[in-house]
Amino acid sequence: MVSNPAFDIPCFSGRYIEPILGGGAIFFYLEPKTAILTDVNHRLIETYQGVRDNWIKVEKELKRLQNRHSFQFYYEERKRVRRLPHMRAAQFLYLNRTCFNGLYRENLKGKFNVPIGDKDRIIFEDEDFGKISQVLKSAKIYTSDFEKAIDQADEGDLVFVDPPYNTAHNVNGFIKYNQQIFSWQDQVRLQKAIFRAAKRGAKILLTNADHDSI
Repeated sequence: MVSNPAFDIPCFSGRYIEPILGGGAIFFYLEPKTAILTDVNHRLIETYQGVRDNWIKVEKELKRLQNRHSFQFYYEERKRVRRLPHMRAAQFLYLNRTCFNGLYRENLKGKFNVPIGDKDRIIFEDEDFGKISQVLKSAKIYTSDFEKAIDQADEGDLVFVDPPYNTAHNVNGFIKYNQQIFSWQDQVRLQKAIFRAAKRGAKILLTNADHDSI
């Protein structure tokens, strides 16, 4: 059984399922024995897979990128297409940690287009890639629509969902970008998928916008 009363996370005896992965903070806190981690962003997913499967090479490459970091290098790296999995994983982390507000956004051609931010810390002192890799080995990690992942949930499982926040009335400040990656129709699909999972006996932990439409 896994639980954490301080965060109101319900006890569960089955799998931990996170269908919109993002930073995976709850997963890494709980360190569940079995998990399903998915997201539609294949670059994010292959980063997790890269750290899980070859963390030493990812960390080494990330340190190399840190040593070369500058305004010019950031934009050069943003345009590069890395071929090897561990290099793509390190590139994703480098760009995420040095871009504006840690934002992930693509243009209409599918190219990452966030400008450089004001942070230059890429390697954190308390970051243990070896430990992260070990925790990730308990999980199946793959690219998927959230509904397909939630539909796997059954009795005893815990589903944690943290979707992009948007509302039917478009009142939140980041709506234009959010609607591109998670529409109101997706909110409706999410609701129905959660209800189905709950009826099968899965437990649900959900974050979302505090709005009447939600």
